[in-house]
Amino acid sequence: MITINDRGARTGAVLRRFTRSTTMTLLGVTLAGYLALGVASSGDFFQGPSVRTFLQYLATPILIGLAQMAALCVGQLNLAVGALGGCTACLMGVLMADAGVPAPIAVAAGVLAATLAGLATGVFIVTTRINGFIVTLGTMTILLGAQYRLTGTRTIDGYSSTLKDLGRAAPLNLPLVFLTALAAAVLLAAFMYRATAGRRLLAAGGNPLAARLSGISTDRQIVLAHTLSGLLVGIAAVTATASLPGVNSSVGGDWLLPSFAAPIIGGVALNGGSVAVLGTVLAAFVMRLIDAARAQFSLDPSWVNFLIGLVVLGTVVGGHVHQTHLEKKGKAQGPTPPAPVDRGPTADAALPNAGGAR
Repeated sequence: MITINDRGARTGAVLRRFTRSTTMTLLGVTLAGYLALGVASSGDFFQGPSVRTFLQYLATPILIGLAQMAALCVGQLNLAVGALGGCTACLMGVLMADAGVPAPIAVAAGVLAATLAGLATGVFIVTTRINGFIVTLGTMTILLGAQYRLTGTRTIDGYSSTLKDLGRAAPLNLPLVFLTALAAAVLLAAFMYRATAGRRLLAAGGNPLAARLSGISTDRQIVLAHTLSGLLVGIAAVTATASLPGVNSSVGGDWLLPSFAAPIIGGVALNGGSVAVLGTVLAAFVMRLIDAARAQFSLDPSWVNFLIGLVVLGTVVGGHVHQTHLEKKGKAQGPTPPAPVDRGPTADAALPNAGGAR
């Protein structure tokens, strides 16, 4: 029976772990950075229009970070995140502007195309047994060519005004595209942490051999991970198309680094078996703050990319050092001795009584 003291102790342990976690650190950095930018701008950064613009362009980094996290949870890499997102955005723009397709149908077609591209990538990986890095690198090249084929050197801006209005809509200064990204994050967290299929994904990424011995098909999990990644990239393409004044061959060209930076800084392991939805969202928030600081103080973009890359590299090295330390500590302690077998009172009673000390 669980007492109130037991529940209090468990709650205290959970809170202590949270305060020492990467998520808590990112939360503190986010709040400090937001307040610092607000003070530096003499309060303009806290005004409604500034908040609306900031959150509007935060939606896409959140979604592409979650898309990369879906691939990382099974130990895969998706180098085609930016190319797939850009190609999907241009496809939707062409369907609406050139073919006159209604916005809902064009959006559904774009999201479906991105999802099917992710599915095809996963199937190709498990069928050919080629490393996912190589496959997604080839996919990225193909999609970049398809994106240029769709738009050429022009910018498509004559698509549905309804979609653009949705991109600008912001009730209570909360853009709908940002709320869409948060809804996707909540649904992804529920899937990963609560659904059986999500737990199988994490099991296949954490220990593929044990997963196979448990009856979990690792091939199916790889296909599912890439399909889920494609779906999230498709949603990111929708938010980008709705937020941007037009789409062209450059859309998605700068998505690759943020897609890796958000989950890695958020605490996701490169070797699979873990997700950090809240950490990924907060890391995307931090990178958006850095981008806002670059615009406000007219910083050189190359230095911003250098800083983000340095943080990503430091996070990976720190995680590797921490994992190595834990492995060495486990080896130093040695194997845990087996617990003594409790024979119980019936076993003692069955022993013959020799009439003295046993």
